[in-house]
Amino acid sequence: MYIFGRWLLNLFLVALCVPVFCAAQPVAAPIKIAMIEALSGPNANAGEAVYRNLVWAIERVNARGGVKQGGGAQMLALERFDSKGQNEEALTLLRSAIDGGAQVITQGNSSANALALIDAINKHNEREPAKRVVFLNYSAVDPVLTNEKCSYWHFRFDAHADMRMAALMSVIKDDSALKSVYVIGQDYSFGQAVLREAKRQLGAQRPDVQIVGEELHPMARIKDFSPYATKIKASGAQAVITGNWGNDLTLMVKAARDVGYEGKFYTFYGNALGAPAAMGDAGIGRVIAVADWLPNVQTAQSEAFYQLFRQRLPKPADDYVHMRMQLMVEALAQAIERAGSSAAPALAAQLERASVSLFGQSGTMREVDHQFQQALVVGVMDKAGSPGVKFDVEGSGYGFRIIRTIEAASAAQPSNCKMARPG
Repeated sequence: MYIFGRWLLNLFLVALCVPVFCAAQPVAAPIKIAMIEALSGPNANAGEAVYRNLVWAIERVNARGGVKQGGGAQMLALERFDSKGQNEEALTLLRSAIDGGAQVITQGNSSANALALIDAINKHNEREPAKRVVFLNYSAVDPVLTNEKCSYWHFRFDAHADMRMAALMSVIKDDSALKSVYVIGQDYSFGQAVLREAKRQLGAQRPDVQIVGEELHPMARIKDFSPYATKIKASGAQAVITGNWGNDLTLMVKAARDVGYEGKFYTFYGNALGAPAAMGDAGIGRVIAVADWLPNVQTAQSEAFYQLFRQRLPKPADDYVHMRMQLMVEALAQAIERAGSSAAPALAAQLERASVSLFGQSGTMREVDHQFQQALVVGVMDKAGSPGVKFDVEGSGYGFRIIRTIEAASAAQPSNCKMARPG
């Protein structure tokens, strides 16, 4: 009687899957993504903006059931590691992340850090093939990362510096009144690349424009940019070209406003992180920014995307959404599902063929160098409520009106990558 009763009980539990018993069933471990980024120090605001973007992107993937593979599904899990922007710290954290089971490494807010991580990941993947990882880069834009230093394990989802400069140059080329510029940037690999490319493209497309000053300054160390702003004003430059980002950009445009500089700013990142508020009315019509996407892209899908972001992150200080990071996570989910695995070799083979679309924005990974190909837009700062400026930035009252769209085919740049692929 006992045996029959026990059998009947088991049959009943299987049929109904009583919650307490169901909960005991094995659940697939999540796929770990390690974000190695500066989350403290002068550029912490940029790192936290990245974190918010990745969290939101991963939430959407997990909300639809995670990534499907092998008849089941796995969630994505984001872990954050504070590199403080230092190479040695980033490399130490890379080892910790891999030892902790991370299969995907992501970073972007320093090309110097990215170069160090690429080299370390190449060596690790060769040395420990059973624990290989892939590196997804959302913001490190030194062109060498997908040229001379290209790696099979590295995938860049941002337009590199030469691509961004070409987009800005398409506007500068049509600015016939512009006759003099000052080029300034941060003194590391990215800033050096921006300076070099600005000079090259100006020489090729606007040889009539004189470079009246060029300067590289220590990154994230300058507290007062007044001396630099004073030099820019004294040079007579009608415009500044800069790749500065984070506090280095915000403090520079604020200093320019304070000394009464009235020229334009052609920027890579002037559309957020405090820069519009720092410039105020002085930036209207004079701060130009290039991006993969801006909130005032005037399509219904784009507006719906931005509205969803603002619903999820309503605080004005959190208002910095990166479309490319959303596409990056979508590409990762797509690649895992197509590969049927999150193992690095299978994942990389699918990532280099990624083609994704989200709310009307799309992009494809170029297999030859792992440089994401996407449209770019250029916007000019104006007051919210002006024609084409429905949305402001960070509650500042200022937004960016789209003045140029560069389709992906036109934004593409040649590559000299000689990809070393695993046997």
